[in-house]
Amino acid sequence: MLQIIILAATALLVGIDQLTKWLAVEYLQEPFPIIDGVFELLLHKNPGAAFGLFEGQRWLFMGITVVVIVVLAAILMSGKYRQYRLVNLSGTLIIAGGIGNMIDRVRLGHVIDFLYFRLIDFPIFNFADCCVVIGALLLLIFFFFIYNEDKNGLDKKAGRRDKAALESAESAAAEETRDAGATDIGAGEGKDGPEA
Repeated sequence: MLQIIILAATALLVGIDQLTKWLAVEYLQEPFPIIDGVFELLLHKNPGAAFGLFEGQRWLFMGITVVVIVVLAAILMSGKYRQYRLVNLSGTLIIAGGIGNMIDRVRLGHVIDFLYFRLIDFPIFNFADCCVVIGALLLLIFFFFIYNEDKNGLDKKAGRRDKAALESAESAAAEETRDAGATDIGAGEGKDGPEA
């Protein structure tokens, strides 16, 4: 069931990405300010990677994207991290963003970007880029904070079990020593009482 949800969510996110890019191409002939001087919609054809980096490396990015998508999809479909919703969410976001931009690279030879923070002159990006970045941040949060806590929690439980087992073994050994000492004392006594 989880795999079906992941596939459906991925398809939905890719659909949203492709729809927003189509709308940008159809209707953004000139910049459209959302918050004047801060954020605007601005059509840009990006031949590089996310945020316009590494222009002209189309085949390299397509290869890397395919590898990342296949690895993440295999991990998510295996159910290994089934109990960790954050991993499933982040993996789904990264896969959807990768597929969304891959479609553009294959179909158009470039990626359609249209979200622009003019105030800080941030590189123009798109919905797929948002999915990849948010997914990657969530994955980092998981592995740096949540997953380590779970592992440490398990280690602490294992440590308590080990400590209890050690204490039990020590008390059993002490009891055996007392019993052995009592037997030795009893062995030194004869019928007539303690030997002189």
